[in-house]
Amino acid sequence: MKKLVTILAFFGVLAFGASKALAQEPTDSSKVATEAAAPAASAETETPASDAAAAEEQSFHQVLKQKFIDGGPPFMWPILIVFILGLAIAIERIITLNMATTNTKKLLGQIEDALAKGGVEAAKDVTKNTRGPVASIFTQGLMRSGEGVDMVEKSIVSYGGVEMGRLESGLIWISLCISLGPMLGFFGTVVGMVDAFEAIEAAGDISPSIVAGGMKVALITTVGGLIVGMVLQVLYNYCVSKIDSLVNRMEDASISLIDILVKHKLSK
Repeated sequence: MKKLVTILAFFGVLAFGASKALAQEPTDSSKVATEAAAPAASAETETPASDAAAAEEQSFHQVLKQKFIDGGPPFMWPILIVFILGLAIAIERIITLNMATTNTKKLLGQIEDALAKGGVEAAKDVTKNTRGPVASIFTQGLMRSGEGVDMVEKSIVSYGGVEMGRLESGLIWISLCISLGPMLGFFGTVVGMVDAFEAIEAAGDISPSIVAGGMKVALITTVGGLIVGMVLQVLYNYCVSKIDSLVNRMEDASISLIDILVKHKLSK
C-alpha cells in the first residue's frame, strides 16, 4: 500500500512538473518580449498571479461553504456529524489493526530458540514481551503446555475467538455510519421534493424558479450522503481485509506453534 501511494505520488509530481513546464514555456517571440521587459514589470505580474491563486483557493472553500448552506443546515449537519464519527472510528481501527500486525516467522523462531535454551518459561517471556493478538494466543497456549498438546490446541482456538472479536470491535459502528449517511441524504431529498411540490401548489405554476430551491436541497443532500457512504465503505473494506489477513496469520502460526511444542517434547 505504501509503495503504491509512493509511486502514484511520484508520477503525480512528474505530471504536474511537466504540465507546469509546458504552460510556462514561451514561444520565440514571447522570449524576445520577455527579455525586453523590465524586472519591475515581472515583479508586478507575479503579485497579481499570487493574488489570483489565493483568491482561487479561497473561492473553493467558499463554494463548499455555500453548498453546505444551500443543502440546508438541518440536513447537512447530521450528514457531516455521521461522516466525522465514522471517519474517526475507521482511522482508529486502521491504526489498531496495523499495530496488531506481527512478524509470525520471526516470533516462531524466537519461541523455538527459547524452548531449546530455557524451556516453556523462556518462551512465555518472549510472547509476553511481544505485542499483537498472535503473541497473546501463543501465551495462552504455552500456559497450557503442561496439560498436553490437545489442551494447548483447545486453548488456542478458544482464545483465538476472543482476539478475533477484539479485532472486529468498532466495525459495526462504521457499518452504521455507511448506512446512515445516505439515508440522511435521501431524507433531505424527500423533504426537498416535498417543499418543491408545495411551492408548485401554492403558486399554481411549474416554472423552474419555483421548484429550484427544493430541488437544490434534494440534490445537494443526496450528494453529501453518497460521499459519506462511498468514503466510509472503502475504509470499512480495508479494515475487513486487514482482519482477514490477521486471522489467517493467527491460524497458520497456531499450527506452527503446536508443531514446535510436539517437536520440543519429542526431543526432550
